[in-house]
Amino acid sequence: MRRLKSLASFCARWIGEDDDSSRPIYDPVHLAAVLVGSLAALGALYWLLWTLLVYDGGLFSKVLPFFHVLIGSKTLADYGYYGSPYQMGAFRGWMGNLGALIILVGIIIVLYRGYQEAAGKAKEDRESR
Repeated sequence: MRRLKSLASFCARWIGEDDDSSRPIYDPVHLAAVLVGSLAALGALYWLLWTLLVYDGGLFSKVLPFFHVLIGSKTLADYGYYGSPYQMGAFRGWMGNLGALIILVGIIIVLYRGYQEAAGKAKEDRESR
């Protein structure tokens, strides 16, 4: 019986029956929210990169034909373009590719600005010490 009580008191201490106010408390809801948010962000990143690089040949397969048409060495019809949205030839899916590129550039700019702000605050904190 005494062994059972000592085992029960050990389990109670291990589980954390006595809360210490100096230690942080981890809420399972917050952990689940971080997990779901991380998975959603990874899914969005995957979708954006797939749309940019793979969807209907990706953006890079359309860059060279675009420059050939731009400088005038070839026409849009040479690449199979006969009219939007049905006969776009090599340029099929360019709106999705370009949209993903714009969104990714916007995300990169926002992240860079946030990083610069955090780096500036950290530098100010180090200088004030």
